[in-house]
Amino acid sequence: MAPTLRSSRKVATASLIGTTIEWYDFFIFGTAAALVFGQVFFPSVDPLAGTLASFGAFAVGFIARPIGGAVFAHFGDKIGRKPMLVYSLLLMGAATVGMGLLPGYDTIGIWAPVLLVTLRFLQGFGVGGEWGGAALMAVEHAPAHRRGFYGSWPQVGVPLGLVMGTATFAVLSALLTDEQFLSWGWRVPFLASIALIGVGMWIRLGVHESPVFQRSMDEKTANRMPVFEALRTYPKEIALAAGSFLATNSTFYVGSVWLVTYATQELAYDRTTILTANAFLSLSDIPMILAFGLLSDRLGRRPLFLAGMGLLAVFAVPYFWLVSTSNVWLFILGGLVVQACRSAVYGPQSAFFAEQFSTRMRYSGASLAYQIASILGGIAPLLCTALVAWTGSLYAVAGYVAFIALVSMGCSYLMTETLRSGLREHDDVAPAART
Repeated sequence: MAPTLRSSRKVATASLIGTTIEWYDFFIFGTAAALVFGQVFFPSVDPLAGTLASFGAFAVGFIARPIGGAVFAHFGDKIGRKPMLVYSLLLMGAATVGMGLLPGYDTIGIWAPVLLVTLRFLQGFGVGGEWGGAALMAVEHAPAHRRGFYGSWPQVGVPLGLVMGTATFAVLSALLTDEQFLSWGWRVPFLASIALIGVGMWIRLGVHESPVFQRSMDEKTANRMPVFEALRTYPKEIALAAGSFLATNSTFYVGSVWLVTYATQELAYDRTTILTANAFLSLSDIPMILAFGLLSDRLGRRPLFLAGMGLLAVFAVPYFWLVSTSNVWLFILGGLVVQACRSAVYGPQSAFFAEQFSTRMRYSGASLAYQIASILGGIAPLLCTALVAWTGSLYAVAGYVAFIALVSMGCSYLMTETLRSGLREHDDVAPAART
């Protein structure tokens, strides 16, 4: 039975809300790592080492993401997309609240950073299963001519989650003294996750399983070991999809995490101002992601990937020049251009990745590609800190951004355009020829 517009919108909305909550949980760690974790959990080292240690803990979540993605994808391709979305939300919520309750180094010593890293690993494990399930639920419920558009809805959960987290920290930063913020204020966004998880659970339990997957189960074509089978059957598609997303993912964390620290410590930006600017930039992502998702249903997925990454490579040096002026309006101007480059990839990504794989391995293939790229994205703040410390120049980061944009552009060029092909139900149906 073909999906109706009503069911498509209901599932897309549920995916959007649940994804927003999960990414809120994941992103508030990054903001806290940039602002306070060095002092709370790593106070025995100098400030630079504390920042590196905080970003190292931040990166642990990205190391865990492919592991979580593989585990959730295995069961998502065996028993269904919906159960995995429920379990990932519960795991993420428990880990986030645990962080909000975790004593600092001054109270429990070395156990504080050890437990912080452990909880961050659980966060990464949970979010690793989130994207694949949410994206596939939206795409597999969507009408064939609107897979790009409805697949972009859960993508909006990323900027919304970042807006919620960054705005919460910005308000607390403005209302509290530095002492209050460092003592207890930073914990509020983590503890607020309790209410958000309750809302997300209520919404996710009310949606139906993907009809495409249900048909596969009815026909008994589900794979016994879908992750390993996806790696064996689709190694090229997984590798190219991961590469196509590398620059989009990495530059997201450069802007939303690393620049928060660099701009406030080295460029004299006010902490509240930079947090508010990032919240505004994240809001600007929302209409752009939806617009590019819709546009991909007309122009194709691959052309937008190529255009976005090409412009990002060209704009890398001007972007960091604008940032270095210490003028918040120029900071926002540069950020808007970078957001547009990333949105050209992120809007159509759910549909593009889903269309590369057959139903019985779609969760596995799409999740592996996304989460492999996330490892390199997660270490971007750590790498940028090291690059600037080593070279003394912000333009070393610009060179890094230009290079990975060209890598992603090349991988996108080698991918197969899928706009005119249907969702692959069987492995013996090849994707449409590249156009």
